[in-house]
Amino acid sequence: MKNSTVVVFDLDDTLYNEIDFLKSAYKEISLKIGKVVSVESTVIYNQMLACFYNKENVFEDLINRHNLSISINELLDIYRNHNPKLELSKDRVEVLNELKCRGIALGLLTDGRSQQQRSKIEALKLSTWISEILISGEFGSEKPNANNYKHFENLFGKAKYYYIGDNVKKDFITPNKLGWVTICLKDSGLNIHKQDISLIDKKYLAKYTINKLSKILNIVS
Repeated sequence: MKNSTVVVFDLDDTLYNEIDFLKSAYKEISLKIGKVVSVESTVIYNQMLACFYNKENVFEDLINRHNLSISINELLDIYRNHNPKLELSKDRVEVLNELKCRGIALGLLTDGRSQQQRSKIEALKLSTWISEILISGEFGSEKPNANNYKHFENLFGKAKYYYIGDNVKKDFITPNKLGWVTICLKDSGLNIHKQDISLIDKKYLAKYTINKLSKILNIVS
C-alpha cells in the first residue's frame, strides 16, 4: 500500500546543526596538528574557530601560523572524510518518532559528497526513521533539479508531499512548482549559510516558516 503522506527532509541545518560537523572536523584536525607541532590541540581548535567566526581562511591561517608542510587540500580531505561526532537533539528525535508513529513515509534529500553526507547520516542514525535517502553526489544532480524531488514521487507514488529545509536559494522553488507543501526552518543563529530573504523572489520561499522543527507536527497531515 502506498503512503498517503510523505515527508522529505533536508539534512544540514535542518535535522542537525551543520556547525556541529565543522566543530567535529576541527577537533580531528587540531588533534593531528597538535601532535606534529607540540601545541595543545585545544589551543589549535580555538584558533581555528576564531578564524572561522572572523570569516578568515581557516586552513591558510593554520598552515602559516604553525609553519606546516601539509596542504590545504590535505586538510580539506580530513575535514570531509573524518568520522564525525554528531548526535540528534532530543526535539529532533521526538519529531521523527512521532512522524513514524503516524505511519508517514520519511525521506532525506541532501546535496553534498557521498562519503561526507553518509558519515553524517550514519553518526546521526537517521536510517532508524528514514527509508529513502538521496545524496546529490550519488544521484548526479543537485537541488533545485526537479529529478531529485521527482525521485520520491516515483518511489512513493500518489501522496501529499512535504519538504522541510532551510536554504531559501534552492530548497523550495522546485517542490513549490510540483505542488508539495514547503516548510522552512528559520535560522536560530547557528546556520553556516545565513538566510537572507530580502532579495529573494517569492517563488523561492517556503509556504510555511517555523522557528523549531516540532512545529511541523501541526502542519503535516
